[in-house]
Amino acid sequence: MSLPLTKLCSQLLSFSCRSYLPSFRLMSSISYEYQALNVTVPSPFVFNVEMNRPAKMNALNKEMWSEIGDVFTKLDQDPNCRVVVLSAAGKMFSSGIDLSDLSQLASVVYSEDDIARKSMFMYENIRHLQDLFTTIEKCKKPVIGCIHNACVGAGVDLITTTDIRLCTTDAWFCVKEVDMGLAADVGTLQRLPKVIGSQSVVSDLCLTARRMGSEEAERCGLVSSVFQTKEEMMNAAMDMATMIAAKSPVAVQGTKMNLVYSREHSVEEGLDQVAKWNMTMLQSEDLMKS
Repeated sequence: MSLPLTKLCSQLLSFSCRSYLPSFRLMSSISYEYQALNVTVPSPFVFNVEMNRPAKMNALNKEMWSEIGDVFTKLDQDPNCRVVVLSAAGKMFSSGIDLSDLSQLASVVYSEDDIARKSMFMYENIRHLQDLFTTIEKCKKPVIGCIHNACVGAGVDLITTTDIRLCTTDAWFCVKEVDMGLAADVGTLQRLPKVIGSQSVVSDLCLTARRMGSEEAERCGLVSSVFQTKEEMMNAAMDMATMIAAKSPVAVQGTKMNLVYSREHSVEEGLDQVAKWNMTMLQSEDLMKS
């Protein structure tokens, strides 16, 4: 299935308005040096954020969680970034939350501190982790998620914040939290129903903790395309990102922001929001160039 998408991206890119791409690229003054992430620029205005803890199966620890929040906050403001590809190094996308971090939270639960104070600590900690993932959703630049092999627990929370999702044939998804004795609390229960559009399927996945394979993921809309290999998936993602980056950043970012807004509001509120947006943006020189 990768070939049609790759060819489509190439064909559409040839018709894109290249006037939106400067003849040179200014080097970003923003630092993207991280311990748990590898950030590269494979083509102009396209950034690849790669989770880079392959020895730990890209388990999400405090450091990686914090770096994800930091990098997407920076990319949101970086004028040299127009599209982001989110991927992972190693044999799988993510095994979920790092169990060593989870055990630290357990030590708080079983401590002899006042229950009210423990509850406040837990609440603030959960909200902080939620906010770090939400930076992906709030980033004005479109984010393309590329999933290979396992995507478990917090990994599912993570990908539901992305705008477009691709995966490999060996990819599988699992909302594992009920098997661990808790309810998923970093976004899956809130975002997955809107991503898939079927409360029944979401409840099935979240209550049974069963695996969803790539074929079912494509069928229900969790991913838009499936590829035989990770290399094919990444090539298609880069083609798509390059095509988007060639378009007006005003139009692209405005489209993403209004899509996210409309998902959380009524049709009438969404229409009013985009009217307010375009009363200014329709005066952009990008419209005339098109």
